[in-house]
Amino acid sequence: MSSPRRFGKRERLIDAIVSRIRSGSLGPGDQLPGEHQLAHEFGVSRGTVRSALTELQRRSLIATESGIGSFVTYDGVDLDDRHGWARALARSGLHASTDLLSIDVAADEELRAKFGLAGVVAVHRRRRDTDGLPVSLERALVPAQGSLADLPSTGLRNGSLSASLAAAGLTATHGEQDIDLRPLPEPEATLLDRAPGELFLRSSRTTLTDAGSLVEHVVSWLDPAHFRFHIAFGSQP
Repeated sequence: MSSPRRFGKRERLIDAIVSRIRSGSLGPGDQLPGEHQLAHEFGVSRGTVRSALTELQRRSLIATESGIGSFVTYDGVDLDDRHGWARALARSGLHASTDLLSIDVAADEELRAKFGLAGVVAVHRRRRDTDGLPVSLERALVPAQGSLADLPSTGLRNGSLSASLAAAGLTATHGEQDIDLRPLPEPEATLLDRAPGELFLRSSRTTLTDAGSLVEHVVSWLDPAHFRFHIAFGSQP
């Protein structure tokens, strides 16, 4: 008869981190505490911490790239834009006003086909700095399902797309984002009070549920005089 498996320090550490991920206390993109901090918190060696992190990476629960991270900044302040630029700016203590330009049904056959959607709703917004100068333009595409299908007539819940998505039961757990430098097309340039062809940062972000369903696809144009893409690398003390 085999003896029961010993539930050691490594397994307890793994279970603790998994619990934090599942409960949401460690959200998508959140940085885990460092090896030294985890070792101190759980009373284990750094070797045990490394072994636990390796197992979590094997399960695709975390991605470990020692000391590496990337951020979008606004006037030098790091922004976490996973839930949209308005919330990212507000959380950072930066004040930007938002113009809701339109909410309408979008004809995006590529997105509909990719995610098997019956329809798509587009939310078009513009941000202004404290002087009233437009600094970003955003077009968010969300599934036309449940309460989201009624957004063109009901408007955003409490003026917030994040709140509207949450009310529709859509919670993002992962996704991807690309940022590059492109000349402004004429329609976007007009809305941003800029000359067509002026170089702006273009961000394309797609967020998905745990099951791989679309939460939102957002294309943003960001004024490079304010926004930067910042990369940190190397081991942190």
